[in-house]
Amino acid sequence: MGDFLTIDIQGFKADLPILPLPSGVKIAFFNLHGAVDMTEHCGKKLAEHLKDCEVLITAESKGLQLCHVCARELGHKFYAVARKSRKLYMQDGVGVQYGSSITTGKPQELFLSKHDIDLLKGKKVGIVDDVVSTGESLLGLEKLVNEAGGIITKKAFVLAEGKAAERKDIVYLSTIPLL
Repeated sequence: MGDFLTIDIQGFKADLPILPLPSGVKIAFFNLHGAVDMTEHCGKKLAEHLKDCEVLITAESKGLQLCHVCARELGHKFYAVARKSRKLYMQDGVGVQYGSSITTGKPQELFLSKHDIDLLKGKKVGIVDDVVSTGESLLGLEKLVNEAGGIITKKAFVLAEGKAAERKDIVYLSTIPLL
């Protein structure tokens, strides 16, 4: 394994660097930023699982380009973006707090604009993100969708890390271990 973990994401091979977290746990770091071919491949594969969703939501930042590809493949004109801080245009939106993610180690917040609330309300929603591990970030997204009046239909990820691969309420393309 060395300093990298080589994975196969349904036909796309990637070398993930092994990085230590402040907690002492090591992770295989999956980064879609700037990776055009990998993002396209993963987005198209995930979109196959999201066909029954009327709208998608993701959290900034690594899920953005992935959700964009999924939405494009599904013919959606918009998708909702949960922001990690309240922006000026979001004063009439909603926010939720949730536990700490494996990479941050501290409590988090997510916010939706009024535009995105209206986009989700009463719709079958697909949650899209790059990696699910502890499930805390997913919990934050679920809270936001519920607050907005959306109906969570699918929870789709490129990778399930560690015990997340045992969950029955998600779909994912491949797995990675906690190291």
